Amino acid sequence: MLNKYKLELKWAFTFIGALLLWSLIERVLGLHGEHLDKYETFSMLFMIPAILVYVLALKDKKKNFLDGQMTYKQGLITGIIISVIVALVNPLTQWIISEFITPNYFDNLIDFSVKGGQYSLDEAKAYFNYKNFAVQGTIFALGMGIFTTLVVAFFLRTKK
Repeated sequence: MLNKYKLELKWAFTFIGALLLWSLIERVLGLHGEHLDKYETFSMLFMIPAILVYVLALKDKKKNFLDGQMTYKQGLITGIIISVIVALVNPLTQWIISEFITPNYFDNLIDFSVKGGQYSLDEAKAYFNYKNFAVQGTIFALGMGIFTTLVVAFFLRTKK
């Protein structure tokens, strides 16, 4: 059964690898600490490699598995499977980020948001924690992956 989804697994883990690398770059640039005020702007740039992964995945499917002929539905199914895999693995991805890439990430976010007056200490602790980010990240990964797939599959489908 895994062999049937080999392409989708490959691209889902390519996406996860890109996300982990992006998080490492953010940390090295100080965006998880001293430059936390610039984090939101910079993190939005991840949309570029994220979309690129979906484009490359659907092109790969079309060229190497569908003999250059891909319907919109075939593109959707491939992208949705990739999105589901990314979403299912997201708690592990978030754990790797918060335990190995930036172990003090949540503490930094809590401190930054309290000092900035966005949250009280209790509110910040309730929001900036692994469990909340794992849930939100899973929902976001699924939603944005499916949205990206809807658009990318439209442009990469074989036109009749």
